Amino acid sequence: MKKESVALGPAPTPVLGVPVALSGQRLRVLEHLRAHSPVRIADTATALDLHPNTIREHLDALVGLGLAVRTTASSHGRGRPATLYQAAAADPAVAVRDYASLATVLAGHLARTSAHPERDARAAGRDWGRELADESGQSGADPRAAVLAALTRLGFAPDDESTAGVALRCCPLLDAARRYPVIVCQVHLGIVEGMFERMGVRGRAGLGLNPFAEPGACRLFLPDPVVPPP
Repeated sequence: MKKESVALGPAPTPVLGVPVALSGQRLRVLEHLRAHSPVRIADTATALDLHPNTIREHLDALVGLGLAVRTTASSHGRGRPATLYQAAAADPAVAVRDYASLATVLAGHLARTSAHPERDARAAGRDWGRELADESGQSGADPRAAVLAALTRLGFAPDDESTAGVALRCCPLLDAARRYPVIVCQVHLGIVEGMFERMGVRGRAGLGLNPFAEPGACRLFLPDPVVPPP
């Protein structure tokens, strides 16, 4: 019997096509999230007078719907860093769709016209990343968390549970990335680089992206951000 090959790389990013109906309690959690992002489960449970397990269930459901973003707080000692949640873009479907359309056009243009498509793609990504950092309004935020939040809004579904880099479980440009892997993946890497640059991160050695690294994911490697004191 012929053994079936396993496709490497992430899944295409799902896009919400219709408005999402939320229960009254879940809508209350979302409204609190939008007003107080980023939040911790325990603090939200206290504020809304609900059990932490109930809050966790609602927040994880909002993440699954693309209405919230799960990140990890900076670690300042021993123990596992706390999980934080923050509201996603007002309409994640629009953000993903617009990003996919623009980046696909850019990849095709560079493939046809650039003498150095890899270099130019990285530079375009850096410009894009600087704009994303400006739009996020998180100049004082943890750079790593801000980058992961931006990648979540763009539809990459970053999974930061492993010590071997960040698994990007979805890709909003999967078709284009398979056609122009060097160009598209350099744009993605440039976005991260540009965000770090805008947030004043020094020592970006170690930043890298391994496209189609494994079944179900690409691997993004982030350096430990070092931000100079103000």
